[in-house]
Parts: sequence; C-alpha cells; structure tokens
Amino acid sequence: MKIGPKYKIAKRLGPSVFEKTQTQKFAIAAERSERTRKRGRGPTEFGRQLLEKQKVRITYGLSEKQFSAYVAQAMKTHATAELTPADVLHRLLELRLDNVVYRLGLAPTRRAARQMVSHGHITVDGRKTTIPSRQVHVGDVIGIREGSKDLPLFESYATRFAEMSLPQWLTWDVKKMQGGVAGMPSTESAQPAGDLISVLSFYSR
Repeated sequence: MKIGPKYKIAKRLGPSVFEKTQTQKFAIAAERSERTRKRGRGPTEFGRQLLEKQKVRITYGLSEKQFSAYVAQAMKTHATAELTPADVLHRLLELRLDNVVYRLGLAPTRRAARQMVSHGHITVDGRKTTIPSRQVHVGDVIGIREGSKDLPLFESYATRFAEMSLPQWLTWDVKKMQGGVAGMPSTESAQPAGDLISVLSFYSR
C-alpha cells in the first residue's frame, strides 16, 4: 500500500502512525509545527474525525477498502454495556495475524510483520499461512515455521523478548518458539491507535 512521505504524514497525524517517527528529534520538530498550526483556525469536527480515521488506518497499514470493511462490520454490532462498536473495531484490528506477530515482538514493525507472514514464516495451529489479514481467535497457537526458526530473522528474538512487555492477551514460549491468543484485546491491554468513536462517527455521516 502506497501512503506517501512518512514524515509529512506523521506531522499531520502524529508520530504513533510509524515506528520510524517515534524519536525525540521528530517529536521536537512536530511540536514546532503544531505551535505554528495552532495560530490559525482549528480543525472542524469533520476534519478532526478525518484525521482520527487516517491515523488509525495508516497505523495498521490498511487500504481504505480494507479499513472501511472493518468499520462496516463493527457498526453492525448492537451496543451493550460490555461491548460497543468501537470495542469490536478495536478487536478486529488487533486480531489481524500481522498485528499479533508485531505485538509478539517477532517483527519490529507491522509492515515487517506483514512481510513475515506473506513469506510463509508464521504458522497458525501448526499450519503455515501467508495471509496477513487472517483473523486469529482465542485459543489459536501462533508459531514460527520449523524451517524458519534458524534464520537470521529470528536469531536475536530471545534477547528482544526478555526486554519487552508482552500484552496480557498474548502468550509466548521462547524455547518452543510459539505462543497464542489467551484472551480478547481490550483498550486497556492494547492501546487504540486513535479515537475509534470519532472514526465510527466519520463513517456514520
């Protein structure tokens, strides 16, 4: 998916949309740009919702068609005290296989995770899969394909894993090089990429 110049996009949407823009140097430049922008008129409600939509979509690396399909699925949900359409949208995005691979720390970015899955390095319940958008479920076992375990791609993973904090809804066994989905992601266990209520309002117009 072509998205354009990353630094320019991140200045508009925020540094969280790309891993490479999450640096102190970029934060200083972005703050300077924000002060300049605030001197003019503030964004309209529509403009704010559009920015939130773009922020979430680009963070997960989705095309407009893919993202709007997730939104449509979430909006079909009848809201309850326990589960709202925003919660459903959050789960759909977080339970994509490429995102789970990223959350497990197997890949440094979601884009790298997408390539990792596409190249056949990842298994679900023991079977190789090449579909990054595949939805995983509670109880699914995520692993590294046997023939890929000795690749340089994963040689330093054990060290990285020891230094990272794994989300509560995921598990991983470093010795077996496999883990799984132990529960549903929530907004507490997996920080949303943006204001999902604003995103849903944008598509409700």
